[in-house]
Parts: sequence; C-alpha cells; structure tokens
Amino acid sequence: MCLATPSKVIKIKKDWVTVKTPHHSHKVNICLLKNVKIGDYLLIHGELALNKIPKSEAEKILKLTQK
Repeated sequence: MCLATPSKVIKIKKDWVTVKTPHHSHKVNICLLKNVKIGDYLLIHGELALNKIPKSEAEKILKLTQK
C-alpha cells in the first residue's frame, strides 16, 4: 500500500520544490498546484505534489503515521 505523506515546502524553483518531512527532504513537482509558497504543506506521493493542506491537518497526519 502506498501512502501520500504531508511535507513542508522549504525551497521553490519553477515547477519543482524542495520539501522537508521529519526524516528527510527531497524535490517534488508542483505542476498540478497553483500558488505554492514556502511554508505550505503539501500532500506528496513519490515526486509529485497532489494537494495543499492546512498545517493543522499535516501535523495531525504526521502524528498518526509516526507511531
């Protein structure tokens, strides 16, 4: 089973952003999203950002998956 995980945007370069999770950081494509800003939380699957989510929701998901 695959799981989309929330990650925080820390750097933006055109259609690619660097995101940080509690355990690592990597680059993902944001071509499906509009108005992505540093500090936003994105729902990530592989190298593709699927959706922007509120910080509170991201923290809730991360808390549940880190157990």
